Amino acid sequence: MVPPGSGKTMLAERLPGILPDLDVDSAIEAAALRSLRGLPVGAELDLRPPFQAPHHTASAVALIGGGSGMVQPGALSLASHGVLFLDEAPEFPRTVLDSLRQPLESGRITIHRARMSATFPASAQLVLAANPCPCGNAGAADLECRCTPMQQRRYLARLNGPLLDRVDLQLRVEKAGIATVRMQADGVVGSRSTAEVADAVRLARARAAARLAPLGCGRNADLSGGALRRPELRPAPGATESVDRALARGQISMRGYTRIQRVAWSLADLEGVARPTADHIAEALYYRVRTAAGGQ
Repeated sequence: MVPPGSGKTMLAERLPGILPDLDVDSAIEAAALRSLRGLPVGAELDLRPPFQAPHHTASAVALIGGGSGMVQPGALSLASHGVLFLDEAPEFPRTVLDSLRQPLESGRITIHRARMSATFPASAQLVLAANPCPCGNAGAADLECRCTPMQQRRYLARLNGPLLDRVDLQLRVEKAGIATVRMQADGVVGSRSTAEVADAVRLARARAAARLAPLGCGRNADLSGGALRRPELRPAPGATESVDRALARGQISMRGYTRIQRVAWSLADLEGVARPTADHIAEALYYRVRTAAGGQ
């Protein structure tokens, strides 16, 4: 949940800038999807990850693909290997948001028509941004919220549990001051530039690719629950105690358990350590449950 003025749109637009270039196969796939939608491709192959930010009035067809004539890919497929950003996510119709659940899990979307079907990739990184309430002022120290508790609950209930269970990092971002906004506009993340963060992400991706090559995948996000139970991919001994307790208490689902381990591996790769520690597991768990528990 993000109050107005936090720079959420600016931050989301910066995300593709810290992602590594696409490999040739992924770039060709992205170009082919753009061509299917009749969008310009360019004279040279674009290796930068795509970014899609549909308006909250977009239909399910616009988001996941379809059409009455020739079946075309939607924004989710056009964002494959890149970022799909849904700003003001609770303003999207709930049926539209629910249509994302299966494609996000499988990484592809199959659209059926009477005489044909088409399968498109759907492997985008989903970024959702939401105000804490309809007026956006809930929880702000210097602003007054005009919404009733019932209005707040109905607003946030549009982001239902099954969808949020597929969101790995859930954070509340406080309203940014003018100095912070200027730093974001200049491409500064914390105390590091976008280029420095991009280098760290590139090295982490390379570590993951080298480790996972024998399994036939290149990203932690591609790991199944079974793969994560392999001896060479288990966290350090005793590292999973916090997430084991959260699962036993019903704070997370088995899907969440698997996703927490994937995030922990990414945190370990960013630090350049051999395998996730208890601190990495706890940090990944914190990112997942703090919003649900009402953390600020």
